[in-house]
Amino acid sequence: MVWFRKRYIVYVILLIVACWWSMRITGFDFRQLTELGNMFEMLATRFFPIEWSLLPRMAYHSIVTLAVAFLGSLFALMIALPVSFLAAQNTSGSIGVYGTSRFLLSGLRSIPEIVFGLLFVTVLGLGPFAAVLAIILHNIGVLGKLIAELIESADPGPQEAMKSIGATKWVANLFSILPQIWPNVLSHYFYRFEVAIRTSLILGFIGGGGIGQQLFNHFQSFYYTAVALDIICIMALVLLVDFIGGRIRARVI
Repeated sequence: MVWFRKRYIVYVILLIVACWWSMRITGFDFRQLTELGNMFEMLATRFFPIEWSLLPRMAYHSIVTLAVAFLGSLFALMIALPVSFLAAQNTSGSIGVYGTSRFLLSGLRSIPEIVFGLLFVTVLGLGPFAAVLAIILHNIGVLGKLIAELIESADPGPQEAMKSIGATKWVANLFSILPQIWPNVLSHYFYRFEVAIRTSLILGFIGGGGIGQQLFNHFQSFYYTAVALDIICIMALVLLVDFIGGRIRARVI
């Protein structure tokens, strides 16, 4: 059988060695999972009853978090979309433009949002605006790469047909490639939107506002019944975005 070839056996051995080595340096121990019972006991005794009286305030901070994720993802898409045409081999026009665009996207993608957030909070002060800028910059790198790969895999037939009737290069790219990739672009956007919600929570820990900052404050003050409400609001946000994104994708596709 193909799975018993020598090279596959070597791959399995290397995988086992890598797992063993990783478990050693991270202190991974299955026996420690027995202590999870203490966590469940803490959840049952400290997280309930949920502090529902804080719901109006938490709803407001949830909306702030949603706005941060929405603006960060939308502005990133608006910038990444034209840049991705420069970062795709079949539409960039030259090696220099292609390489520069790819380098720019890789640089933005390699820096986590938390690092951008720390820089912007230091310069601009505390608040959601710093979190929006951090999400924009990182998502430009991520969405730009994903959309560029979609452009490179698009069917070249419609593009060549438009060029043959006299359309300019950019008009041909816009009206022949973009309709092909648009459903997948929306899928990538809503996925990054969901990720941005979770990212904005982490940015709230460093002063980026929203429900993430409230969650951090409640943990710091051991206000666990409020933490339980924060978690419920976060889950509701993610489910809402997933539902809306699914409906929009279904209509577009």
